Amino acid sequence: MSDNVPRRTPPWSVRPRARTWRCGPAPAEVRGFHAALPGYSSTPLTELPSLASELGVGRVFVKDESCRLGLPAFKALGATWAVHRTLAERAESSGEAGPAVLVTATDGNHGRAVARTAHLLGQHAHVFVPRGVQPRAVAAIAAEKAEVTEVPGSYDDAVRRAAEAAAAPDAVLVQDTAWPGYERIPGWIVEGYSTLCAEIDAQLAAEGAADGPDLVSIPVGVGSLAQAVVTHYRSRPSGHAPALLSVEPQAAACVLESLTRGEPVTVTCGDTTMAGLNCGTPSSIAWPYLRGGLDAAVAVPDIDSARAVVRLAALGVSSGPCGAAALAGLRTVLTGAGGEERRTALGLDATSVVVLLSTEGRDAAPYSVADH
Repeated sequence: MSDNVPRRTPPWSVRPRARTWRCGPAPAEVRGFHAALPGYSSTPLTELPSLASELGVGRVFVKDESCRLGLPAFKALGATWAVHRTLAERAESSGEAGPAVLVTATDGNHGRAVARTAHLLGQHAHVFVPRGVQPRAVAAIAAEKAEVTEVPGSYDDAVRRAAEAAAAPDAVLVQDTAWPGYERIPGWIVEGYSTLCAEIDAQLAAEGAADGPDLVSIPVGVGSLAQAVVTHYRSRPSGHAPALLSVEPQAAACVLESLTRGEPVTVTCGDTTMAGLNCGTPSSIAWPYLRGGLDAAVAVPDIDSARAVVRLAALGVSSGPCGAAALAGLRTVLTGAGGEERRTALGLDATSVVVLLSTEGRDAAPYSVADH
């Protein structure tokens, strides 16, 4: 589907020195942990030559997370690793081997992933969901044997309620956003996402692109997935460094606004079909990585995400509104008023290799992907 709608200059921020910023790597053992899980396999990296032609780049690949460890989004990578680390530490520090209550807040798939992991490991789960999460999403979480509490407020309100509930005996908060004083478990969740990036390395090499991508487009809520991607590509001491682009809904562009102001800020969220990206505050542990390592950030309207869902479906890729935001953001950046200048700022040309992170499948759309 071609997009012939005239475009104005989009909400956009560019950071010219991001490719020189460096950080430490994720733990090497994370991928081995995931590889040992029942049902693990690398998710597809699908090349879409027609998109490359449309966008004026060399090659476009989509990392298709529509089925990850039996769930329709990438979230199980973070949940499984964080719960594994949490339970191991609990047993080691206190000798407590009895069941724990794993508490979290979610717009959808993070909570479902925590609930499934808890059930598989003989633990309990209590999941708080904010206003606006569809009944099908709530039912999917409950089907994982979790207790579900619906909160008449925003995602941030649900996070606060979950944190309060986690103060109970034998309860542990397993939240994928961080704030001062609560950072270790969200850090483990970010580490879990590193498996996705390691898979991309191997898959690109198998496709004759061993130097890696020239740009990665990342859907962003609070920034946890983006933190993992920045960590992966900015922890290399030398070699090719790709441009990293974050994509948010215009209704909830907390990272774009924070980058523009130079400090983390909270924005008031509006309604968006990209419900899993509808987050008003960047994660405290993600923020230094986003500020240092993101080359650019863009915000897109819902209609652009909807068009991207349709376009990807026509090419055989199942993607929901949050996952398709990666394509919507890239298309927005490379087309319309100022497109050539933005292309130059990102270092892209007719030979560039681009990776789009499609973080959810169509089956996840009613659930969303909860604060990437």
